[in-house]
Amino acid sequence: MRIPLPRIVYPLICLTWAAVMLYFYQSGRLVRYLAPDFRNFCLIGGLGLGVIGLFVLLTSSEEVDCGHDHSEGDPHDHESNEMHPLTSAVLMLAPLLFALFSTKDGFSALALSRKALYDAPSSKNVFLASALPPLTIEEIEKTHRKSTTGEYEFNLMELYFAIGDPELLKLIDGMKVVTDGRMVAERDNNANGTRKRLYRLFITCCAADARAVPIIAEFGKTPPNVEENSWMKLTGVIRFPMENGARQAVLEVETSEKSDPPWEESFMRQQ
Repeated sequence: MRIPLPRIVYPLICLTWAAVMLYFYQSGRLVRYLAPDFRNFCLIGGLGLGVIGLFVLLTSSEEVDCGHDHSEGDPHDHESNEMHPLTSAVLMLAPLLFALFSTKDGFSALALSRKALYDAPSSKNVFLASALPPLTIEEIEKTHRKSTTGEYEFNLMELYFAIGDPELLKLIDGMKVVTDGRMVAERDNNANGTRKRLYRLFITCCAADARAVPIIAEFGKTPPNVEENSWMKLTGVIRFPMENGARQAVLEVETSEKSDPPWEESFMRQQ
């Protein structure tokens, strides 16, 4: 018996999608695209597609009744379609495979600029500050380690969102801190060419809703010549001046060095 082409092509398409989903889950590349809450859906979806594809492929040679009557002259053909199965395969697999092998798993400078990299921080970014007990320098000392050279270790996110928390801002303004992130060029308010921008990504669900969370790195001299988006560890004094009508988080850099990317490059909820 000759097996109709659609019975071979369509399950192979399904299996290819399953393989790609499972590859992303197993390889670790998925951490750049989905927040932890959503990664198991990729695993479940990949396994489900794999089961369906294998079942259809393994039963492709079986003849079964379609389960309903046909009128006289009906060709009784459930295999044909308006679109050739190979055309369907190209349309469903070409974009997937192109993206798989060509993507750099990151955002271009233009994409980042559209994701708030150069937007002015909002003073309304307060996370339940009014519902928390008064913050003291003793609390900061309990929750933040000091580096070997004496600076408090702060996540870049904390420095950025301090703009919306007057209490925290007052306590850490002028404090010596150490933080890390990706470093890119500073395009605004940089007449002397002494500034860079340090950022990390905030992802709620997936890469489509990713937002860049930046602070300004003021070197006071020519910044180090490193590749765009290099991971850098900076130490210095954090300030929160008003610039162009908006408060900014500005790190007056004292030392800088390249650093290894953290195991999870994106800041994600519930983590």
